[in-house]
Amino acid sequence: MARALQRMASEIVERCFGADGLVLVGIQRRGVELAERIARLVAQTEGQPPLLGKLDITLYRDDLQAIGPRPVVAETRLPPNLDGKTVVIIDDVLYTGRTVRAALDEFADFGRPKRILLCVLVDRGGRELPIQADIVGTTVTAGPADRVDVSVMELDRVDAVDLVRGAPA
Repeated sequence: MARALQRMASEIVERCFGADGLVLVGIQRRGVELAERIARLVAQTEGQPPLLGKLDITLYRDDLQAIGPRPVVAETRLPPNLDGKTVVIIDDVLYTGRTVRAALDEFADFGRPKRILLCVLVDRGGRELPIQADIVGTTVTAGPADRVDVSVMELDRVDAVDLVRGAPA
């Protein structure tokens, strides 16, 4: 995972021409921890850290009614002004594309970035929407009955990516 994150950080810097005007936004839950790690790696090479944010897309989901009457909502915290900034959305796994669609909808409420890129640790395929990642740590082939579990040291005490074949949803 460390090598993939280093490569992803380098690609972000290359695509964004440095850290000036760069905002890394992790999608709650594990995207936040990945964004924080990538921000540290960017700061090491660029001498300045990018701005950081975290996004909870729960209230922007297209299946909110299926969650129940009291969805658990985590914190959304973004820099005060995203106008003209380059925002990199960071998530652990890209699957259907619906989480990213919800994130894009939520960004519309916080300003108008100059550019938005998508960076994911794992692209597992299976899109339901025409969304693709700009920066990918690794790609795995997973069927609809499979699950990709990402663990991060900060939450799970281990860094790991596990492909669970035929896992219950």
